[in-house]
Amino acid sequence: MTRSLLLCAFTMLTISAQDSNFDGRWNIHVKTPRGRTWWLEVEGAGTGRPHGSFVGAPGGQVDPIKDMKVENGELIFRFENHSSSADPKSPLVPQVYRAKLVNGQLKGWREDRLAPMAVGLLDWTGVRAPVINEHDDGRWKPGRTVPLFDGKSLAGWKQLLPNEPGWYVEGGVLKNRAKASDLLSEAKFWNFEVKLEYRYAKGSNSGMALRGRYEIQIFDNYGAAPDWHGNGALYSRIAPSTNASKAPGEWQTLTARIVGRDLTVILNGVTVIDRKDVVGPTAMCMDADESKPGPLMLQGDHGPVEFRKVEVTELQLR
Repeated sequence: MTRSLLLCAFTMLTISAQDSNFDGRWNIHVKTPRGRTWWLEVEGAGTGRPHGSFVGAPGGQVDPIKDMKVENGELIFRFENHSSSADPKSPLVPQVYRAKLVNGQLKGWREDRLAPMAVGLLDWTGVRAPVINEHDDGRWKPGRTVPLFDGKSLAGWKQLLPNEPGWYVEGGVLKNRAKASDLLSEAKFWNFEVKLEYRYAKGSNSGMALRGRYEIQIFDNYGAAPDWHGNGALYSRIAPSTNASKAPGEWQTLTARIVGRDLTVILNGVTVIDRKDVVGPTAMCMDADESKPGPLMLQGDHGPVEFRKVEVTELQLR
């Protein structure tokens, strides 16, 4: 082999090795008043055939990425998405994302700056998702129980956006005003079990985020087939095994248990998710650092919802 061919082969191997640094799971923070969090997974970047998955705007669904490449040290991926997550017939908007590796982080931006939903969602920073080795293997036992709602006030809670419409207590029940900001517990938790009693109006939509990152859907899909946007689902990730929802207007019970990334959900006495792996933040996430404890978070801007019990039991390794 001539010297020039050897040099070319060495250069290609070096580029491939550098490109493979894009591989992995990335938690992405977007600079907005709310503090949006996206999520990206890249595979095969060093092979010349990269692909992956992305959770971003507008609705936080998981989008598979097939049109991805690494060019001159830059990761580029493209796909089309509906301009409204609530309307599957809304126009498709092309999205182009680019990122470079800077000091072990992704520094990225969105190229389609004229797209309506791009406003305020352009520049972003990605950090590698942490490896969490804790599992719900029978060794985690109940510890301290913390009632987060006292039935009288908003003590122990704060709004994500203080200047937006909020929540109030009436008749021992926690209620949201129209388009209320999400509500966060001041206390933060790691491995725990949360118990809710809630009800919603017909057609309403809410959610509860564990550690402020992983949304359990609260949604009126009574009588429908289970799906990953339905009541009791891990939003856009894990569908419940069955639809155990009650009719709108009835009080429902939900228990969610998380250890590491292992998630169990019990809806109205039925186990609908049993120790499934949570691979990354969902759309409701407000904190990209998955390695730290986070608050319980109640969604308030999608429709009327009421809570009469919100209780967390911390889990301890024994």
